[in-house]
Amino acid sequence: MTDVGIVGAGAGAAAAAFVVDGTVPDADVTVLEKSGGLCGRAATRRHDDLTYDYGANYLKSDDDRVVELITETLDDEGLVDVTDPVYTFAADGAVSPGRDADEHKWSYRRGLTQIAKRLFGRTDATVHRRTRVETVRRVEADSKWELDDADGETHGPFDVLLLNPPAPQTAELLRTAQWDDPLRETLVEAVGAVEYRSVWTAVLRYPFALDVPYYALVNTDKEHAVGWISREECKAGHVPDGETLLVVQASDAWSDAHYDDDPAENVAALADHVAEIVGDERLADPAWTDHQGWRYAQPEGGVDRGPVDSARDAGLYLLGDWVAGEGRLHAALANGLDVGERVAYGI
Repeated sequence: MTDVGIVGAGAGAAAAAFVVDGTVPDADVTVLEKSGGLCGRAATRRHDDLTYDYGANYLKSDDDRVVELITETLDDEGLVDVTDPVYTFAADGAVSPGRDADEHKWSYRRGLTQIAKRLFGRTDATVHRRTRVETVRRVEADSKWELDDADGETHGPFDVLLLNPPAPQTAELLRTAQWDDPLRETLVEAVGAVEYRSVWTAVLRYPFALDVPYYALVNTDKEHAVGWISREECKAGHVPDGETLLVVQASDAWSDAHYDDDPAENVAALADHVAEIVGDERLADPAWTDHQGWRYAQPEGGVDRGPVDSARDAGLYLLGDWVAGEGRLHAALANGLDVGERVAYGI
């Protein structure tokens, strides 16, 4: 029996669990997730007759293994592809047609969380939600790992441990880990050096349809308070006909400056910006709103792979988009597949 412990149930963790469970006959996989959901920032909410992806907006078709996973290996029922283009806008709010690449922009009728749900659903993994890991402990006597959660329960021992939280949270787990090895401090330094962008997101609902030729607008000069605006009604099954649901992501600078401000004021400010950018004053007055702050939304770059690779000798694997070096959902999935294979084949 190979006991595998995974901290975090993000996309990378789901992909790794899928590979390990399907490759190692005697694997016993346990996942501990602090929140009530799956798939990390590829998050979906539902409200009345709305479904919306309020973190990552879609899955790009930039990795062949991920494309095969989504379209062939997993059930593709309910898979939707956004065909409308992405336009750009500048600091002055001027909108221009973008250079939309010939690529897919995938979600599901039930939202992006379907990726992790379908991956975990194909395994026998035990997933404990609302379970916050507070202590990582190396048991040197038998070369295994144990985890203590916030409720005082111990999980393990595990032969292999995978850490999937964002780099700052992974660095904190390693910083406080009960693991007497010089590599721990080297890992803490390397992982802690990964910088992140914060994103404050507003979700805006309107009882009318927008007559625009694009799915989304992205700010290219990084000089506007808004970084991204997308239309969830472009995803089949997400928004009732004749309505508009906008997901508005503030820029990193604006998000940092207003992260702890009153949410209602933040939503109102972003709605005003949207009305000006799109050129429709009605958008300043949404009929319904939602919001979410993402403190660790996207990594600015990757981690020093030397210490990460060395940790595998102790049965410790780090995974996620920050390990891949690209803050994209497909990158997290690809990294998870890679880590799963390394665990399965001992490489």
